[in-house]
Formats: sequence, C-alpha cells, structure tokens
Amino acid sequence: MNSGFILSWIDYSVMIIYFAFVLGIGWALKRYMKDASAFLEAGRSMPAWVAGLAFISTNLGALEVMGMTGSGVKYGMLTTHFYWVGAIPAMVFLAMFMMPFYYGSKARSVPEYLKLRFDEKTRGLNAILFAVMTILASGISMYALAILMEKVLGWNFHLSLILSAAIVLAYTYLGGLSSAIYNEVLQFFIIVVGLLPIVILSLKDVGGWHGLQQSLAPIVSSKGFAPDTWTTTWKYTGSAAANPMGVEWYGIFVGLGFVLSFGYWCTNFLIVQRAMSAHSTTAARNTPLIGAIPKMFIPFLIIVPGIVALVLMNTPGKGFTLPLNAAGQPIYDYTIIMLLKQYLPAGVLGLGITALLASFMSGMAGNVSAFNTVWTYDIYQSYIRPATNNKAIDDKHYLFVGRMATIFGVLVSIAAAYLASLFGNIMDFLQTIFSMVNAPLFAVIFLGMFWKRGTGHAAFAGLLAGLLVALLHHGLTFPAGADTLVKGGWIAHLHAYPVEMAQSFWTAIFACSTSTLVTVVVSFLTTQKKSDQELTGLVYSLTPKLNEEAVPWYKRSSTLAIVVLTLVTILTILFW
Repeated sequence: MNSGFILSWIDYSVMIIYFAFVLGIGWALKRYMKDASAFLEAGRSMPAWVAGLAFISTNLGALEVMGMTGSGVKYGMLTTHFYWVGAIPAMVFLAMFMMPFYYGSKARSVPEYLKLRFDEKTRGLNAILFAVMTILASGISMYALAILMEKVLGWNFHLSLILSAAIVLAYTYLGGLSSAIYNEVLQFFIIVVGLLPIVILSLKDVGGWHGLQQSLAPIVSSKGFAPDTWTTTWKYTGSAAANPMGVEWYGIFVGLGFVLSFGYWCTNFLIVQRAMSAHSTTAARNTPLIGAIPKMFIPFLIIVPGIVALVLMNTPGKGFTLPLNAAGQPIYDYTIIMLLKQYLPAGVLGLGITALLASFMSGMAGNVSAFNTVWTYDIYQSYIRPATNNKAIDDKHYLFVGRMATIFGVLVSIAAAYLASLFGNIMDFLQTIFSMVNAPLFAVIFLGMFWKRGTGHAAFAGLLAGLLVALLHHGLTFPAGADTLVKGGWIAHLHAYPVEMAQSFWTAIFACSTSTLVTVVVSFLTTQKKSDQELTGLVYSLTPKLNEEAVPWYKRSSTLAIVVLTLVTILTILFW
C-alpha cells in the first residue's frame, strides 16, 4: 500500500461495523416497501427531528466535507458565506413560506408542483434538468469516495467507484427513501463524532484560534491580502481584488445569498423531499428550521481545519503536504484526507475515515433517491406509461420502475464521477451545475407562488431562457488558469474571473435575472391564466394561512425561525 496510511484491525473493524449497520437498515425496511408511495415518498410518516437531521445530512455530503475543507484552504472563513448567508435565510424562507405549498398541494415532487401551478411542459423541462443535475451531483459524491479509498486504503480508483456504487445501491434499492433518510441520520452523528477530533487536534497544534490568526498573518500577506483576510467574512468584500474569493459583497449577497441559496434550498427536490416526508404540515415546516441549527455550526467542523491546513502547508517541520496536479498546483479536495493522516491514531483514524464514507453515502444516496422519484413520477408516469384505473397493479409496477431507476441512476453516476475528476475542486463543479439549473428554477417557482398572473407558457420560456443564458455566460467566460473547457470558455474567452466561484455567482445572477424578466414579460403577452379556484393552495394570496394557536409556543415554526435568525446574526457579527 503506497498511500502512507497504516490502518489497524481496529480501523477496519469500525468501517465493517458501519457498513453492516447501513445495509442492515436497508434490509430491515425492505418488508415495508409494498408500494411506490412507501418506496419513493417514505409514506409521509417521518418525525420532524428525523426529517430535519436527514435534511442537513443529505447536504453534508462530499461537497461539504471534502469540498468545503478544500475551500477553507483557498478562501478561509469567507467559505462560511455558503452557510450563514448562503443557506440559513433560504432555509427559514422555505419553512415559513414555501413548505405549505409543497406539502399542502400533495405534490410528490417539485416538478409535479410546477405542473399543478403552471403546466405539463414546464414540469417536463424541470424534471429532465433535475434528473441530469442529480446524476452529476451523485457522480461528485462517488468521485470523492473513490479518492478517499485510493489515498487511504491504496485501492484502485476504478475499483473503488464500482464498490462504492454497489454499497449505496444495495441499501437504497432495499429500503427506498426511508432507508436513505434513517441512514442519513446515522451518518450525521458519525460525521460529527468522526471529524471533531480533527478540529480539536489541529487547532491545538497551531496554538488555538489566536495562534492560528498569528500564524496566518505572514502567509496571507505574502498572497497580497490583509493579514486577517482568512479569519473574517465580510470585512474585505468591498472589492473583488481584496479577498481570495474574487467577489465583492454585492456578488456574494445577490449571487450566493439570494439566487444560488434560495434556488438550492427552496427548489431543489433533493432537499425538499426530506421535508415532504414529514408526517404533518407543521412537521414539514419545522424540518428546515431544525436542520438550520446544526447547519450554522458545521463551518467550525470542516472549514476551520482547512484554514489550519494552510498554516501547516507553509510551516517547515510540520510535514503536511497536499498532492499536486499536473500543473504543480495543490489538489485541495485531498485536504481532509491528509489531515486524517496527520492527526488521528489507530482506531480513531478508522472513525474519521468512516465519517468520510458516511458523508459520501449521504450525498450519493440522497441524489439517487431524489432521481428515482422524479424519474418515476415526473417522466415515466407522465410520458411513458400513465396510471391506469387499477391501483394495485399501478403501485406494483411503479415500485418496480422506481427500483430500476435506482439501478440506472447509480450506473450513470459512475460516468459522472469521471467528469467530476476534471475539476480541481468538487465544490466549484457543483456550484457551476447549481448556477445553471437552480437559479432559473427559483425565479420561476418564486413568481409562481407569489404572483398569480404567471402563466405556463411564461414559466416554460423563463426556465429555458435562464438555462440558455447560463450556458452562454459559462461558454464566454472562464476562471483564471482554467486548464479544461469544462470550466468555461468553450465558445470564446471574453472575460476571465479570478476563481471558479466568482464565475458561478455571476452565472447564477444572469440566469435568475433573465428567467425573471422573460417569465414576467411572456406572462403579460399570453392569456393562459388559471382561475383563482385552480390556484388555491398553490399561490400565496389564495391559500389559507396556517394557524399555530393550538401549538405550544416553543414548538411553533415562527418561534424556531426567530431563534435560528438570532443565532446566525450573532455568528455573523462575531466573525465580521
């Protein structure tokens, strides 16, 4: 084994026990998967706290654990914008304003809501785009695990892809969405317990937070930035050149804090599906709010170690290095893996590696379970084999189709994993995908929920126009130092952004703005307007407001929302 990792029998035992639990959960739930609703929707029976932890764990996949740690090296505490401004406000908005529509309309997916609010063609376009996006995101998670198994266990990269795919396929195929959700809750706790030692040991190594700030000062200054740039969030966003993310406050606030975050958290069915599995409307609303509390503290678990890694890389005698790519640049996705090697002894190392395995599985299984639902309900049932009058036959048939879609989704994800390997940072790759698909979708759904004049033709045109503008912007611009056309500039090199992240932010802004403008203009030019009766329960002004008077004050969604917003405001001020 040439990886440099020495794993003991204790380490392997921890991993084997974890795999046994994961597969055991799938096997235990298999007997409850009697129809398509149970397999694809978890029977809408989940408690709020289970759905809330699954809500976060689905997002706490390869993107966060490997991508965000790598971004901590590249951007420092600026990466927390993806949490405090790029997640929490959108999660509160989803809970308070959008979940009543998703859950109350009895739509089984976000594309199906689009059908109810607009028309069939808008649903079809979104279903296809979402299916492609989830496969690419699933491939990213698979790529992340293959890297882990190659570097830690010394296994062949290609063999690792196949093995990892087989494990996730097994428990998702057996237990459907319920299996994915309960495993995500298990994975959440394993990730926290497995990575917490890295945070404590790495900070201790550099003298705590104060010692980290002192050690960073000369390193950051040598890059041409102010000494405390890597440990602040908004302080140096007055100009793009003053911070490593290459984006000014306006781009962060609008591109990430509004377009990308609301597009992801409020319209991405992968996320919304967890809340839709809750047992009641109140539980569905509370799901994002319960998830928001641990979400805002996750940066201390995965971003801070990345910042410490930057110090270790530049301190002689620490013996910490990252693998280099063909251009001689560090591969930031390996940061968390090398930190595991640096700090964790036998036994604890196995727990840390298991945490990474769990992060991969929560990300991949979440995407696969969302893909099979959209494929079965929004593509297959709508266009290939519509429902008949025999419910028993339909349930059995669509259960079979859902399971086949699970197999197909995993197989195509393997191909997507190789595409992900072309990016230097998996988080950059995923943000590129989100900026193209979720940004225009948010514009259409937002207008649909809060403006009853919006028409089906307008929604379809807005969705398509936003996607095309996003592709055009990506094709005409590129991040500095791009070494592959996947990163942009495949039409012409009209503008260079300092980093991939800046390019994604502006792609999202242009896509969302275009989609909004086209949807509004075409709505006024078309007469395909639904009646108020048809829109009841689908549009804010025509939907009865939820009454929480009978709910204890400490269980009310409004109370939880105030607590969440207060906490995130305090954190933002502390690290301004």
